[in-house]
Amino acid sequence: MNENSLGNAATRLEPGQPAPVFELLDQDGVVASSSEVLAQPTILFFFPAAGSPGCTKEAADFQDHLEEFAQKGYQIIGISPDSPKRLKEFSLSHDLTFRLLSDPEVSVHRAYGAHGEKSIYGRIYKGVLRSTVITDANGHVEQAMYNVKATGHTNMLKKRLGII
Repeated sequence: MNENSLGNAATRLEPGQPAPVFELLDQDGVVASSSEVLAQPTILFFFPAAGSPGCTKEAADFQDHLEEFAQKGYQIIGISPDSPKRLKEFSLSHDLTFRLLSDPEVSVHRAYGAHGEKSIYGRIYKGVLRSTVITDANGHVEQAMYNVKATGHTNMLKKRLGII
């Protein structure tokens, strides 16, 4: 995917917009295109680093509630800057059964608004913003949430989607 097709600045998505197109490798090295992935209702969660404590907690929470989301028709897809190899290790070490996509250039993160300014201990830098975008079966954005917390995020999503 080239950077020009997505633009350089992170733009926050709004409900009703078509989700940006992409092609990324998954944890098995298989190409995943947005036309294939977003052909059903999807919860895309963008996370900074496979294996970090927050990302591990978030992924484990999605895994624990996978069936509840599936009963409402949603598939779960995680996207991070990690390599397919690293995502495979992460998936195997935590028994994750959903697809993880590798976005090493963070071009898809930018297209979805999941990359931008962050602050840690007063230092401002650019990085992955933990974000979630929910799409419908036509590949349009239903909801877009930015700077979400790793802990409690799945419960908040379940409430928003009428699962609880």
